[in-house]
Amino acid sequence: MNLPREIRYRAYSDWTKDEMDKIKDNVKRSPWRASYHIEPKTGLLNDPNGFSFFNGKYTLFYQNWPFGAAHGLKEWVHTESDDLVHFHVTGAELLPDTKRDSHGAYSGSAYEIEGNLFLLYTGNVRNENWERDTLQIGAWMDKDYNITKGENVLIHPPADVTDHFRDPQMFNYEGQLYAIVGAQNLEKSGFIKLYKATDNNVETWEEVGNLDFGGTGSEYMIECPNLVFVDKKPVLIYCPQGLDKSELNYGNIYPNTFKICQSLDIEKVKLVGTSEIQNLDYGFEAYATQGFNTPDGRALIVSWIGLPDIDYPTDKYDYQGAMSLVKELSIKDGKLYQYPVEAITSLRASSEQFTAKAETNNTYELELTFPPNQKSELLLFSDSKGNGLSLIVDTKEGKIILDRSKAGIQYATDFGTIRECSIDTKETIANIFVDNSIIEIFINKGEKVFTSRVFPEKHQNGIQLKSGEPTGKYFELKY
Repeated sequence: MNLPREIRYRAYSDWTKDEMDKIKDNVKRSPWRASYHIEPKTGLLNDPNGFSFFNGKYTLFYQNWPFGAAHGLKEWVHTESDDLVHFHVTGAELLPDTKRDSHGAYSGSAYEIEGNLFLLYTGNVRNENWERDTLQIGAWMDKDYNITKGENVLIHPPADVTDHFRDPQMFNYEGQLYAIVGAQNLEKSGFIKLYKATDNNVETWEEVGNLDFGGTGSEYMIECPNLVFVDKKPVLIYCPQGLDKSELNYGNIYPNTFKICQSLDIEKVKLVGTSEIQNLDYGFEAYATQGFNTPDGRALIVSWIGLPDIDYPTDKYDYQGAMSLVKELSIKDGKLYQYPVEAITSLRASSEQFTAKAETNNTYELELTFPPNQKSELLLFSDSKGNGLSLIVDTKEGKIILDRSKAGIQYATDFGTIRECSIDTKETIANIFVDNSIIEIFINKGEKVFTSRVFPEKHQNGIQLKSGEPTGKYFELKY
């Protein structure tokens, strides 16, 4: 949604109760609100922030401009969960209310230290000429959800970056706390800076160097870099804006990617033995993925189901964006797998054998097995006229094809209406999670993933089997 700057950067205190009530009422009119995914109460939700374990629970903030479906003066909204499936908003907010984040509390991460949660994030600051300064600053949240901001800038933009310098992610490596920050150099190429907390004091950071991860610099900016460890192997997850498509075939306006690495060499500031760059998600919407390692060593990630610079059908209802399901990472035979946490099965309210359905509540899971040497096509969000989201599982040619050209309200068509990936030519399992206007598809328990939005018209709530003979279960899901 294209709104004037004076609206998008209007002070929170200037918005009246009547204005907010109108926004809330408009959101309620939407036919596409999700059931078991996090969405904003109002306004735009984008990056997941501060994903961490704190005070015996999982914390997840989301970035939010609460006054409409546009990128404006951002805050963080705090949610927490016992099981990584049921999240609730606590009321704690990281507001853009100091001179160090006057034009937005931008993305960052969190880490529990001595009973309090430390937040390291980018403070977005503009001067009277609208020139930007990006400051890496800190705040603390206690167990009663009180947030106190530090007085100092913790990491100033170094001399070799432009004003694109943001999204610090903290991680612990061999007992030392580090942070990586996404950046653009003076030649307008993307790269990553590595810092460490001096003597593990998060109020003092020093630069280690530019992280060598085997990149070419064809991207003009690297957003949301994250380093997590899966079976002690570093996995770098990042968003290389403008990446040359000769390096990676991707269809979305910006890709979300990863590399599996063999080790991290701090002395050389290098990720050793990096894989080729790969798509983290093959669907139409997955971006700004954030991950962390839990105290018991698991690697968890969550993504923004949305993309920058795209208008969505929900915009007219004054909201946009959602969070993906939380996924646990594993590596099998050199491949990265990502699959929803085990507690997702707690949403299964009923179970029956899979058959075509003229009508569903568009809130369900399918667990289907597709036999080898067969081309199957499902039509989800279908209606009696043959419209719907086409999912082709071709175990003969080794392809998954997702086509939303006849699925609901059309948008972002400049970036195509088909997404696909290759699979092995063998029996294939698909777990398909549908949530009113969200679909997450996991092939072979997370070997390949498709995350997308679909905004169905009225009566587009069926499941049709166009070809093939998949078998499995239909689960109605209730949050």
